[in-house]
Amino acid sequence: MAPEIRTVADSDLADWIRALHAGFLRPPQASKEEVDIRRGLIGGELDRAQGAFDRGRCVGTFRSFAQRLTAVGGAEVAADAISNVSVSPTHRRQGLLSRMMERDLRAAKERGDVVASLIAAEYPIYGRYGFGPATWVTEWRVDVARAGLDARYSGPACGGRVDFADGAEIRELGPALHERLRARQPGVIDRPEKWWRINTGLLSFPHQPWTEPFYVLYRSPDGSVDGLLAYTAKNKWEGKRPHDTATVLGMIAVSPAAERALWHFLFSVDWVTHVATGYRPPDDVLPLLLGDPRAAEVTTYADFLWLRPLDVPRMLETRTYPVPGSLVLELRDRASLAGGRYLLDAGPDGATCAPTTRSADLTMDIGELGTLWLGDESAVRLAALGRVTEERAGAAALADLLLRTPRRPWCPDIF
Repeated sequence: MAPEIRTVADSDLADWIRALHAGFLRPPQASKEEVDIRRGLIGGELDRAQGAFDRGRCVGTFRSFAQRLTAVGGAEVAADAISNVSVSPTHRRQGLLSRMMERDLRAAKERGDVVASLIAAEYPIYGRYGFGPATWVTEWRVDVARAGLDARYSGPACGGRVDFADGAEIRELGPALHERLRARQPGVIDRPEKWWRINTGLLSFPHQPWTEPFYVLYRSPDGSVDGLLAYTAKNKWEGKRPHDTATVLGMIAVSPAAERALWHFLFSVDWVTHVATGYRPPDDVLPLLLGDPRAAEVTTYADFLWLRPLDVPRMLETRTYPVPGSLVLELRDRASLAGGRYLLDAGPDGATCAPTTRSADLTMDIGELGTLWLGDESAVRLAALGRVTEERAGAAALADLLLRTPRRPWCPDIF
């Protein structure tokens, strides 16, 4: 008998957590403390948690929750955020993920969500469900001595100031600062109150012991909080000399001055010989901020946020466009959730998108639209790969003019 796919009840939660841990190669246990924490975090969305159960044992996990995602231009769309996906090694290749994904995406479509979103642990899994990689991230490791910044740094040259803060101040000031970033940066997602509790140590899981980071705030000359930095430092001395690495956990900067000031501060901290930047936008200014950009060595460059279109008209009408133009898109969707032929009429004053019977200009699978929507990828490049078919000469180039953005989209959060 095939395993049963069903909504997780409160009484299933401990078994569900054990299966989740097993799927991510963590000890398959669930303490009462963790059950209580996860129950509180999931809150009123337990009905969006699924499990695959075989003879009473949970062997697959899947959860989604409501999310707000920033489109190009600063407007937001409702997203079906997917997380906690696992299938036990004993039950792989039995279609369990496909069954859970189908249930979730159809429910999201009925709810009126515009896209589904996820962070893919492994690249090959989610394309078959209509997802495409929409943002990328880069990590750098920087040799501070070679970076060539002013060793006599004593504060921001712009007249602002940098101060240490504690978790309580971050919970007070961080949410509004993040919303300012989200209003201008395509790809950024909302951070609910529980995010700030977890990331300032008020809530921690038994398998993730909390380590208090250093918090730093940047204030502009007029006193507004325009930047936030969180980092840890690993002490290491050899031969009576420091070899310490500062690891960035997160940075928010809503002005170029804030970004420069926070990086400059971090590179001035005594004993720090290397900086690990954490996940940053792939076109981050950091390397060019250094006197020697080669001091920043790329350690990671990878896909990050994946998107799955659910409502094509709303998706394309929500974002902005720098030039006028019209495209007819033929979208193939094996799940029959968002496929069809759509006419996009767009320009600086707004856009309309509706089903049409006109001949297609571009043909693609639905996941390719997920890849193109935030402006990071080139339709011309996808056409060269055979992932987009150009039915009318010049249509891919027009799509790039309409869709691509001057700076690359970025999602700073794993979920």
